[in-house]
Amino acid sequence: MRKVDEAAIAAAAAARFRSEYDYAIFEYLRSAKVIQALERGGARLGGRVLDAGCGGGGTALSLAEESAFSVGLDLEARFREAGTRLAAEKRIANAGFVQGDGARLPFADESFDLVFSHSVIEHVTSAEAYLAECHRVLRRGGVLYLSTAPFLSLAGAHLPRLLVPVPLHILLGRRAAFRAFRFLARHAPWALKEKKEANTFIALAEQGKEKEDDLRQRVTVRRLSSWIRNSGFRALREDRHVTGFFRRALPGPLRRRMEATPWAQDVMIGHIQCVLEKP
Repeated sequence: MRKVDEAAIAAAAAARFRSEYDYAIFEYLRSAKVIQALERGGARLGGRVLDAGCGGGGTALSLAEESAFSVGLDLEARFREAGTRLAAEKRIANAGFVQGDGARLPFADESFDLVFSHSVIEHVTSAEAYLAECHRVLRRGGVLYLSTAPFLSLAGAHLPRLLVPVPLHILLGRRAAFRAFRFLARHAPWALKEKKEANTFIALAEQGKEKEDDLRQRVTVRRLSSWIRNSGFRALREDRHVTGFFRRALPGPLRRRMEATPWAQDVMIGHIQCVLEKP
């Protein structure tokens, strides 16, 4: 999947939480941007690829179209219905799915040419163990594509958005903000910007359930740099994307100064992409 279709990605994003299949479609379409990021970093698709935290499996299938074989792994078998159905529809035969733990990958040393990790490291119990396993299963010269977001940013917080854009997780702290969003999902879903098709808090509340907080790692720019530095990888490229609000609201010189300030950068940067090589 190489063509970036912004309209199709936006439409799929709005419906991605209706089902695992809908999320897999979103992942499949969005992966065109990932492929571009990989190639900007000097990496080339091919050989054996591992999606280490594949979710519904859409990205693993897109990567299979560009490689010899692709494996999608997830702690929960979310791909069982979604990934296998989408693979059949796209007639993708060179892909497979495995249920397993990213901190204990069930693969031999140097099994893959590329490991893909999108919005996964913040959900694992040990970032260090996860990176060590990604390093172990890569061949020498292999590449890890890693993306995440600081937990203080709106994207990295993995929380819904209010109709009135107030950053509750910064003002109240994460625990209080999480409880507030669970309350709103049950009693005032109209106060949240995303509807249930794009909001698991509301979707679960309608089923009489509560969203569990699955954010395990408090990612910061400095902490991520430290994890990478100690993992044995060599950085080929790192891109830090400041959110549109701060790009529009702050003059260039002030924005650049704040981007270099630890707490401020963790609020302003909504996406970090790293292309890392195993020497």
